Amino acid sequence: MKSLANQTASATEEIANQITEIQDSTKEAVNAIEQIAETMAEVTSYTTSIASAVEEQGAATAEISQSVTQAATGTEQVAGSINLVTTSAGETNQSANQVLVASEDMAKQAQTLQSTVDTFLSEVAAA
Repeated sequence: MKSLANQTASATEEIANQITEIQDSTKEAVNAIEQIAETMAEVTSYTTSIASAVEEQGAATAEISQSVTQAATGTEQVAGSINLVTTSAGETNQSANQVLVASEDMAKQAQTLQSTVDTFLSEVAAA
């Protein structure tokens, strides 16, 4: 009878340890998800800022184009300004594309993590 009580106590302790390990793993997964959410919020903020800059750049390009049409002289100064605006627009476009690619990659990583967490939680629930 004493042996059975010892075995029961040992099994109970082992189960308690496993539950603690599962809880720790779950906390780590939650922390990782929270960090990903924060990163995604930052990416969204950057994307919004870049989109605003691209819109402003588009407006500036339109104004420059109108000035060129009105002047109709094609001076070197206007041509130089157009080249700078075109370069800036291209650089802004490249930056926006890089942020878009990074956002898509982050979204894929978040989906993978979510799938992993879902699988983990399903396994924990099944156990």
